[in-house]
Amino acid sequence: MAELSAEGTERTTDIRADYMAMTRRKRLYSGILLIVFVAMMTSGFMLADSRNAGGFWDGWHNILDFPAQVWGEAWEKAAQLPGHLLTFLPALLETINIAAASTLLGALGAIVVSLLATRGMARWPRLIPLFRRVMDVMRAIPEIVIALVLIFVLGGGPVPAMIAIAFHTVGALGKLFSEVNENASLKPVEGLQSVGASWSQRMLLGVMPQVAPNYLSYALLRFEINIRASAILGFVGAGGIGYELKNAMSWGQGKFDEAAAIFILLFLTIVFFDQISSHYRDRLTRGRPL
Repeated sequence: MAELSAEGTERTTDIRADYMAMTRRKRLYSGILLIVFVAMMTSGFMLADSRNAGGFWDGWHNILDFPAQVWGEAWEKAAQLPGHLLTFLPALLETINIAAASTLLGALGAIVVSLLATRGMARWPRLIPLFRRVMDVMRAIPEIVIALVLIFVLGGGPVPAMIAIAFHTVGALGKLFSEVNENASLKPVEGLQSVGASWSQRMLLGVMPQVAPNYLSYALLRFEINIRASAILGFVGAGGIGYELKNAMSWGQGKFDEAAAIFILLFLTIVFFDQISSHYRDRLTRGRPL
């Protein structure tokens, strides 16, 4: 009995020693990674600062000068602000339309690609890696790069922005949708297959009722992101309120009141749609009816 007790104590001591050694190794590796990260951040910042015109440290104290000029001029012309808001409202609606159309097209494309890239649901199982790599590529290319290429081909306007955002949305939502698909039960799909249902019927009747709430929740979240993206793409000539903001900023003083009005419109719009989509996403994920 004493021997068994001694063996148990020795084994416990060994386990404790192994655990402490493993903990020390993890702390050592974590410390090394932290040092490497800090060194990379520092070197990257120093390189960017050396290539920046004037240097960051020489100009950081002027960082608030430009916002002060914008809001100072907007305050002086506060009486004209309501008129500016109405003037730029059509451009804002164009931006929202770009985001809505691109989100709808991107979500539809993402549904198809995600189903083709999910094990147990794919129409062609051997092509699953191909569809996943396609989504990776679509997700990796920034919208602004696609928009610049399309503007060169199609000319400026909302169409290049819509195509660029929809292209990126397919890749981003396709990844999220495929993760949702993997958590869906395959029993309805197998049941439909046993009675001779086609692939599209199995997906529509067996999968979609399970995943539709999560699909819609992710699509609403993506719609918020696409509003910001469509506003940014206006700076490269893709239309919408971003284009108007670029013009107001380019003219400089004398037009800063218009830039302030556009900032206010963008802020109110993003906050509004953020609250609306958050509300409905919460109801959908909790299983409550709309």
